[in-house]
Amino acid sequence: MNRLLLSARLVERQALRYTPAGLPALDLLLQHESEVVHEGQRRKVSVEMKARAIGEVVKAAAALAIGEHADFAGFVGAMRNGRGVVFHILELQAQPGPGGSAAQASESE
Repeated sequence: MNRLLLSARLVERQALRYTPAGLPALDLLLQHESEVVHEGQRRKVSVEMKARAIGEVVKAAAALAIGEHADFAGFVGAMRNGRGVVFHILELQAQPGPGGSAAQASESE
């Protein structure tokens, strides 16, 4: 199963574009930071990940402010050049907070 759930902060958003099929698409950069316990040891985790929203979920992704946290769900695929991975966002829900929006979307809507 290829399913990724990630709580992250929006770091960067590229300009809205359209796929050859005419669907709206947004390329994003997400940053995740947390602490986990692995083999009995506390470990700080910090990662930046390229992400892509296509279709209906673009509305919610576009509504996120830079720096805003959200919960993202989707799958991981290879980048076009075969170097690295991109997180394909299928669902997102903004985490409420000061100045935060309540953006929420899923591909099934």
